[in-house]
Amino acid sequence: MRAVFLRGSTMRHVVVMTSASTVGLLAMFAVDMVDMYFLTLLGEQELAAAVGFAGTLLFFLVSVSIGLQIALGALVARAEGSHRRDLASRYCSSAMTFNFLVAAVISAIGWFNLPGLLGLLGAKGLTLEYAQSYAGILLPSMPILVLGMSAATGVRALGDARRSMWATVLGSLVNAVLDPLFIFTFDWGLEGAALASVVARLVVLVVAWHALAVVHKLPCRITRDQFLADLKPIMAIAGPAVLTNIATPIGGSFVLITMSRYGDSAVAGAAIMGRITPLAMAAVFALSGAIGPIVGQNAGAGRYDRVRSTLASAASFNVIYVAMVWLLMWLAADFIAGAFSASGLARELIVFYCHFLVGAFVFNGLLFVSNASFNNLHHAHWATAFNFGRALLGTIPAVYLGAHWYGPRGVMAGEAVGSMLFGSLAIVAAFALVSRLEREQKSVPLDPLANAAVPVGVPVNREPPL
Repeated sequence: MRAVFLRGSTMRHVVVMTSASTVGLLAMFAVDMVDMYFLTLLGEQELAAAVGFAGTLLFFLVSVSIGLQIALGALVARAEGSHRRDLASRYCSSAMTFNFLVAAVISAIGWFNLPGLLGLLGAKGLTLEYAQSYAGILLPSMPILVLGMSAATGVRALGDARRSMWATVLGSLVNAVLDPLFIFTFDWGLEGAALASVVARLVVLVVAWHALAVVHKLPCRITRDQFLADLKPIMAIAGPAVLTNIATPIGGSFVLITMSRYGDSAVAGAAIMGRITPLAMAAVFALSGAIGPIVGQNAGAGRYDRVRSTLASAASFNVIYVAMVWLLMWLAADFIAGAFSASGLARELIVFYCHFLVGAFVFNGLLFVSNASFNNLHHAHWATAFNFGRALLGTIPAVYLGAHWYGPRGVMAGEAVGSMLFGSLAIVAAFALVSRLEREQKSVPLDPLANAAVPVGVPVNREPPL
């Protein structure tokens, strides 16, 4: 399977890749929501709030790992598009090794500083104890999750969305089966939910590694010198990509800290929506990972007309999907609040979000699509700038003012407003970047691995830097 995205309808590729990725994300997000649902059945509001605090901290670490995976996917996809399977194999092995080492170091730092980090987010009392117990079990398994996600990214970069999807689906199914067993049958409660997730992460790693190493035979043996030499191209993408991704949890942390002023009920309402929204918007989240390989392969082959078409297809898909979800969540707002036994302020916030804020997610989708194109067009620092712009100039000021003027509702509205300006600017910049790169290619043909192209099918005899 080589460079499968260089021909055929870009909309079809976007839909197929996004659909496959969405199935995997739906399974994963559904388990997160089921976790929250089962924990609310235990009748302690502090449990839902604890998962909210722990989830925000863990999301920060997952965001770092996603940034690392972006580098792996971009390098493998561009090498594949340039008909260099040997280079794709080497980049895959080097990037997976690097990702594991970084994840191990960050997880260790987080685990040894867990009480202080959760306290900074606003957790206290019994909620802090619950959050520490939950995150304390999940943090040591973070390197396993990163390896599994990295392997799935490598499979997806080759165009095999189906096997990448199955890694996530099977892991999520295992989690869904073990959740009620560990939480209720064994009476392990919150710790049972965390342990079920650890087992699921092991399953994801096994399935994804089988697809990557056994089916596609992508990883290869690398020497120490090769690994050190590959760090430069890896870090050229991973550095800005990590910064890009941690901007979101930075903004999210400020939202949580601000919301915690209104008590555990407000945090619980926000935490419940924090589980429902990713499930409802799974296809939007899947878009960024889905179009990355399509953009990467076509950029590697110099087909910038197809890169532009891919962006347009992804943006159109995003708008239509969000509009449909908004309608459904508007109609189901009361049902959602009742299903999670939400009352008081928690119920009020859930209904308010479903009625008025869901539609703003279209701008998050535009930002996701733009960032994926930046990362695969060797302009990852643009994604960093837009994400930090959204967090520091959009989310934080809007949340601060929203809280001051309208209380907890203003906090949720401020987070939505923060994405509008920067999502719009990012998609405009993405199209402008593609046009600029196309003009540069026409004036001075360059090596495809240096961000331009040669005609499709012409082999490139450039060795990786040593």
